[in-house]
Amino acid sequence: MHKKRKDTDYLSISTRVRAMENRLLTRERMERMIEARTDEEAAKVLTECGYGELNQVTASGLDEILAQARDGVYKDMSSAVPERSLIDVFQMKYDYHNVKVLLKAEAMGVEEDRLLSSGGRYAPAKLAEDLRRGDLRDCSETFRAAAAQAKEVMAGTGDPQLADFLLDQAYFTEMTAAAKDSGSEFLQGYVRLLADAANLRSAVRAARMGKGSDFLSRALVPGGNVAERSILSAKGGDLTALFRSGRLSAAAELGGTLVNAGGGSFTAFERLCDNAVNDYLSQARRVPFGEHPVIGYLYAREAEVTAIRTILSGRMAGLNADTIRERLRDSYV
Repeated sequence: MHKKRKDTDYLSISTRVRAMENRLLTRERMERMIEARTDEEAAKVLTECGYGELNQVTASGLDEILAQARDGVYKDMSSAVPERSLIDVFQMKYDYHNVKVLLKAEAMGVEEDRLLSSGGRYAPAKLAEDLRRGDLRDCSETFRAAAAQAKEVMAGTGDPQLADFLLDQAYFTEMTAAAKDSGSEFLQGYVRLLADAANLRSAVRAARMGKGSDFLSRALVPGGNVAERSILSAKGGDLTALFRSGRLSAAAELGGTLVNAGGGSFTAFERLCDNAVNDYLSQARRVPFGEHPVIGYLYAREAEVTAIRTILSGRMAGLNADTIRERLRDSYV
């Protein structure tokens, strides 16, 4: 049984996190970036948030400073946080992303190194090399087994989507186990909500595409508050009822409209799913110390990277201010 950490184990890191929160990208800073006259002027706001200088706003330059900042956060937090599994929960999505990229690249006989993400538990270059040699002994057991199974599925069916589904299920299995291992009820609640949001999205997407329960059963992930079998047996309108009592009720209601009436915006639905997660995590800001501030901060930094990418990529693509705003999620601070 894992020994639960005491709140006081987090005293010094909680104090540091509170200070670091002042540099987070606020709604006001986002607005200044959206309204800036030039992309370069928009990028200057980032220096207030502790990012490096972005003298020329290009896709590759943006990728580079965001990756650097993210790697810095995880390096810093890994040495300062007493419970490693707290960090793992946030990092493992990059490992699963990378193995998906590598398996598809291998199947197609192409090099896709530029699509790999840093920020995971395993260095992308080493993961690529280990996967090529078929030796993932340095990776977790769940990850190793899922990578081998996904590789087999790709070879047997040539269907990358089936491989992705397998890896997604392993990702949520591993995330659930790490959250449990951390002993933090708050982190476990976060992972359950993430699984519910993923499953609600899959259910709405499958219904809109006219896919049957076979497809949906492969797409659903374990670990949510709402059982997978309940989602599988629900008809379109019942989705709302399934999620009514939880934080995803507004998202589920719009999802039901998307499925049954064919109206509504899928972008707005996805935003409601993400905002429900943000709403849950923003409770951490009311807790003075313990694991809550750390979990909230890690989430906030991830959300910040997404917001920066949304704004600057949107500007580079020539989108107008309102379209960019529509794509932004609620801010943690």
